[in-house]
Amino acid sequence: MHENPLFSKLGAVVAGRRSKWVTVVVWVLLTGILSVFLPNVNSQENNAAHQLPNDSWSLQASETMREHFPSNEGVPALVVWYRASGLTEADISGVQKVTKQLTEAPLAAQKGLPPLHQLPAPAVKSMLSKDGTLLVLPISFEEGTETEVLQKGLKKLQEITAAQLGGDPFAVKVNEEGLHARITGPVGIQTDATALFKGADIALLLATVLLVLVLLILLYRSPILAIIPLIGVGFAYGIISPILGFLAKQGWITVDAQSISIMTVLLFGAGTDYCLFFVARYRQALLEEKDKYAALRASFGGSTGAIGMSGLTVIVSLLGLLFAHYGSNHRLAIPFSVAIFIMAIASLTLVPALLAIIGRASFFPFIPLTSEMRAEKEARKGKKVREQKAVGAFSAALGRVVTEKPKRVLAISLIVLLALAALAPQIKFTYNLLESFPSTMPSREGFTLLSEHVSPGSLAPVKVIVNTEGKEADVQGALAKLPYVESVSKPAGSQKDTNVLAYELIFKQDPYALTAIEKIPEIRGAAEQQLAKAGVSVPQVWVGGETATQYDSKTVVERDTRVVIPIVIAVIALLLLVYLRSIVATVYLIATVLLSYFSALGAGWLILHYFMDTSAIQGLIPLYAFVFLVALGEDYNIFMVSSIWQERGRLKLKDAIRLGVSTTSSVITSAGLILAGTFAVLATLPIQVLVQFGVICAIGVILDTFIVRPFLVPSITILLGEASFWPGKIKRQPQVAAEDTRP
Repeated sequence: MHENPLFSKLGAVVAGRRSKWVTVVVWVLLTGILSVFLPNVNSQENNAAHQLPNDSWSLQASETMREHFPSNEGVPALVVWYRASGLTEADISGVQKVTKQLTEAPLAAQKGLPPLHQLPAPAVKSMLSKDGTLLVLPISFEEGTETEVLQKGLKKLQEITAAQLGGDPFAVKVNEEGLHARITGPVGIQTDATALFKGADIALLLATVLLVLVLLILLYRSPILAIIPLIGVGFAYGIISPILGFLAKQGWITVDAQSISIMTVLLFGAGTDYCLFFVARYRQALLEEKDKYAALRASFGGSTGAIGMSGLTVIVSLLGLLFAHYGSNHRLAIPFSVAIFIMAIASLTLVPALLAIIGRASFFPFIPLTSEMRAEKEARKGKKVREQKAVGAFSAALGRVVTEKPKRVLAISLIVLLALAALAPQIKFTYNLLESFPSTMPSREGFTLLSEHVSPGSLAPVKVIVNTEGKEADVQGALAKLPYVESVSKPAGSQKDTNVLAYELIFKQDPYALTAIEKIPEIRGAAEQQLAKAGVSVPQVWVGGETATQYDSKTVVERDTRVVIPIVIAVIALLLLVYLRSIVATVYLIATVLLSYFSALGAGWLILHYFMDTSAIQGLIPLYAFVFLVALGEDYNIFMVSSIWQERGRLKLKDAIRLGVSTTSSVITSAGLILAGTFAVLATLPIQVLVQFGVICAIGVILDTFIVRPFLVPSITILLGEASFWPGKIKRQPQVAAEDTRP
């Protein structure tokens, strides 16, 4: 075990004979105090924060609409009433009774609704869909109303409906006969999404804890050792949650339900990995050191640098998201970086202190003993005690295969990864967030009914606003000639400026489809061209609506992907260069993780598209997956390569690689399985964006764990030989014969 004297002294400070209890008490007190006096992060969720930058076309269009065409309509909840055989007079009468009661006793924050109860039956029937099966009742609410208030209001609406109709049409399944009612539109989607994430948070936390516990017990066969990392992660979360809650309450950061869900997975996965990196070094040291405190000091000397570098790599990768413009991308940076920083501190303070208190019993029933302790035990018991080795038979065999047949190993690894990466260009993307929710979610069911029985384009009209500067411009005619446009309304004039006109454009197709989204620049261009023909010197056109918002989302997300990925690569490369002092190693370590990333995308698409019937993945996924997979993938490379670099100081390169691969194999495999498992937990949630993210990241971690780290990187290192270290130089220690290092 090669020690760093500075880190060894740190071990004596946090996990010494007396200091170990101080460390534990400090963590307990700090967690308790922060939890009592600061709000937890879940209480500060803001799921309605802006996603787009202020200079986006759609936001500018919204501002122009508010300025020139102010509306008091509020935010709508669309109540969809549907009967497959056609709405009956009794159904219409029931809806009128509901509107009457809502008019006499409005819901909380209710702003308005059409007075259907005051209209004769024929007038209401004229509002039905063409096939007579569907009626939409829009109920508007005050803008900025809290989600909890909206949820209570919609629940009250369902109770009123059940009382007036003598049954609950909201509970009737869509494929069953009878009257159905569903609430969709902005309010319905907002309340459903919030409820979905709220339930998912609890399920995700419980499933993740259970999975990590089971995997640790199966992999290490020690109930005590399985609990120690979970204690470390638990206390870290106990500090992270109130700190992030405080930052969010002050308005310094913004957190939403989706980011909290991903953070929970990252914390348990990466946090357990860091704990296991230290535990592995500690177990090796216990086989050489009789005194547990000496073993802890040695563990600090051998692991702190790798753990610190791994944590720093993840932190700076996440901070790269600060350069993103899309809201949910940008908002991940600070909370995730803070979480990893605190988790790294816990793995290097609290976990060692717990190991110092429990000592060798942490590994019960497979307690590591030095050769001297084993001999004493054999003498005492009168029988041979099984020898525990730092390197198992499988790990030793793995090290030999890589070093004896590097060309074959490299070729097979590249074939597998390149074949999967070749599938990545086939991925189709979507920017319709509604598709991310379960098809059985009430608001999505209501939206589906609307799209099937009402003109799809009318669900989300495009708002086109122009400034004619007093010129005669046939903008309506120009827009109506576009082949994908069903209709364009007559212009509405602004009361503030008569030269500003607004048009409502209806698509022939689904306004949320990618093909419709990509038409927004063409619509804008057609209006600008018509204004220019009319003599307008500087044509001013604003395009708004849901389709325009989706177009802006697509544009900004694609921009973030182009900008953030090179920044993250550059920063990680710089860190690796400083840590390894080798340009060559930095280049191929970055290259292998990038190959693994594209392979994960390809394999993920293969599973999601062909086995999980996913037609397109969310456009946010590539950047999310990149930041996490590249950062976490380099964690494993750093841990293994640092071991090879240490052994290279006293062994021939071939033996250093064999021993480095062998000694790190079991812990990295365990860590990889746990991290992949925690990401896979996301695939059990009813939220497609998290399912897709979880599947791709889980596959990426598996590829890193079982192909990149044990085969690809070592085979490249041995084939490059001494050039792997260029231009750095290895400080030679007194050489030990290779045979002495064999397990």
